[in-house]
Amino acid sequence: QQDAYGNHVARLVFPENTRELVIDVDLVADVTVINPFDFLVAPQAAHYPFQYNDTQRAELVGYLAVEPAGPLLAKWLAAFHAGGYTAGETTTAFLVALNQRLSREIEYLVRVEHGVQTPEETLALGSGSCRDSAWLLVQILRHLGLAARFVSGYLVQLADDASSQESDAGPEHDSVDLHAWAEVYL
Repeated sequence: QQDAYGNHVARLVFPENTRELVIDVDLVADVTVINPFDFLVAPQAAHYPFQYNDTQRAELVGYLAVEPAGPLLAKWLAAFHAGGYTAGETTTAFLVALNQRLSREIEYLVRVEHGVQTPEETLALGSGSCRDSAWLLVQILRHLGLAARFVSGYLVQLADDASSQESDAGPEHDSVDLHAWAEVYL
C-alpha cells in the first residue's frame, strides 16, 4: 500500500493468533560520498531573503508552520535581524553562516534521553544532541520565512583506507549511528 505521501507501507494480516513475530531484515546499501553543495538553487531563491510563490507556499505550508517563539528564541531572532546577515547575500552563504553561528553557540553532545529539547531548552543549555540542534534550526529557518523540515536517519562514517593511518583525518573504524538534521527547501 501507499500512504498519502506516496510512501510504501507494508500491511500484514494474521488470520490466526500467534505467539511470536520475527522480522529479519537484510540490507545492502550503496554508500557513496556526496558533495552536500551539489545542488541547484532556483533563480528566484538565489539571494536571501526571497519569497516562495503562491503555489509553493500552499505545497510547503506544513514546513512553514512555526511554534511560538519563547523569550530566548525571540531574543536570538532579534539579534539575528539586528546584524546576523546581509540582505541580498547568496542564500547558500546565508545558510552556511547560520549553521556556523549555531555550531559556535550550541555545543554538540550525545544525549541518550528520550525526546527532543525545545528551542528554548537548547538555547538555555547552550548544548544539545543532533536532534535538538536540528529542531532549533528548523524553527529558526521557519521564523525567517524558509520552509524547513526535521529529518532523521543514519550517519555513516567510513574509515579512510590509508589516510586515517597517516593522520587523524577520519574515524579509525566504520561506524553507523542514528542522526538528525534539518533540510530547507530552496
